[in-house]
Amino acid sequence: MRVLVASSEMVPFAKTGGLADVIGALPAAMAKQGSEVKTFIPLYDPAALKDHTVHSTGLDLKVSVNGTQKSFTVDYIKAKRLPLEYCFIDNGDYFKRLQLYRDERTGSDYTDNDMRFAFFARAVLEAVKGMGWKPDIIHVHDWQAAMIPVYLKTLYAEDPFFANVRTVLTIHNLAYQGTFDGERFEKLDLPEKLFFPTSPFEFYGKVNFLKAAIEHSDRITTVSERYAEEIQTDEHGCGLQGVLQRRTSDISGILNGVDYTIWSPSRDKKIPYNYYAANLSGKKMNKIELLGKAGLPVREKTPLVGIISRLADQKGFDLIAEIADEIFQMDLQMIVLGTGEEKYHQLFEELQQKFPDKLKVYLAFDDSLAHWIEAAADMFLMPSHYEPCGLNQMYSLKYGTVPLVREVGGLADTVDDYNPRTGEGTGFVFSEYTSQALREAIERAVSLYPRRRPWTKIMKAGMRQDFSWDKAAWKYLRLFEELIRD
Repeated sequence: MRVLVASSEMVPFAKTGGLADVIGALPAAMAKQGSEVKTFIPLYDPAALKDHTVHSTGLDLKVSVNGTQKSFTVDYIKAKRLPLEYCFIDNGDYFKRLQLYRDERTGSDYTDNDMRFAFFARAVLEAVKGMGWKPDIIHVHDWQAAMIPVYLKTLYAEDPFFANVRTVLTIHNLAYQGTFDGERFEKLDLPEKLFFPTSPFEFYGKVNFLKAAIEHSDRITTVSERYAEEIQTDEHGCGLQGVLQRRTSDISGILNGVDYTIWSPSRDKKIPYNYYAANLSGKKMNKIELLGKAGLPVREKTPLVGIISRLADQKGFDLIAEIADEIFQMDLQMIVLGTGEEKYHQLFEELQQKFPDKLKVYLAFDDSLAHWIEAAADMFLMPSHYEPCGLNQMYSLKYGTVPLVREVGGLADTVDDYNPRTGEGTGFVFSEYTSQALREAIERAVSLYPRRRPWTKIMKAGMRQDFSWDKAAWKYLRLFEELIRD
């Protein structure tokens, strides 16, 4: 099977969030299972390729955007020992900028993002034609690649090269849809008659890339089973619930995976002490050293709670703010790593001054410290309002760091609530989005922590969980095969 993957970012070449991690891992996992895969992203920074052997396709192509011909070239990198290539669409005008989506001078999105990613969509289609490489499946991710299935069903509908090519759209976060002023529709080089109220492109007078892709893709997936259900509801549908409900039979959830070569306490190169489920002494040593680094006292019977997050309402920090003093009256310590909304920067800085022996805050992004917190903490707190998939709770499980999460999205799909009657469970889960429910969950966890036998059982149950990319890739490939047969 030939699979074309299209995304706006991918590690190690360009990243703003978790999408890049997915694209860095999923295509390789599909290639390992025998598919021939080409992954396309824009080339933002040629320096990102300097440590790789780069090949040129020799293609020098043009596509129309806003009635103007824009040229581009295509270079690629071959993966070692896999039928996988990473292909880069190179156009300096659209992609060689300081940030991927936002103008740092204004703090706002680039005003031409619609044309940038409409160009990317058409360039990908023309690139594979130029290569003579016809995919069976085109797998697009989020709004930045969403115009590919749209153009396939419109401008390329009669192109014999793409006959029988099927498309799959994966929604990583429905809140980001790619919406633009309605008068900009003409810049997409599509017939004006396609833009009218209730059309696939129109969304309250605006152009909506993601809505158009939902209407034009053959299948739609999200990054967890629970999120596939949630996006069809008024609470989490972000205005697109009606469109998604009409496609409900074509929507499925496939949980993201974890790269255990990077995120595993026995192999992690970024933590002071490696450890295993059979011998957890290294975890204790990681905790002692991290507390020392953070300037917090070592209290053997006091749990250390880790938070690694964007500090925003979506992540549940409004709940934490409501009961912050109550949380720190409990017998716990906490280390927070992340940046986000200024009000939460201020909140945690004030709490750190108020509870200097219980809280250390790092208002930054530090990948090595993130690994260390996962390895050292006893609990990991994720009280999200919504969470399409979430990765840190899966990292935490593998590190024996007991997740404390809200029952939503991928958190609900990956963490089983501790049952004190049976002793079964991998974490602590609360349902209602209230500060009271959060406080009760924290109290449950803190009160159990001193009981080493049941606590260790929870830790080891989590460490046995398998959320590898191999499982996710297998599910995607089965979906692709089913789509090809239809």
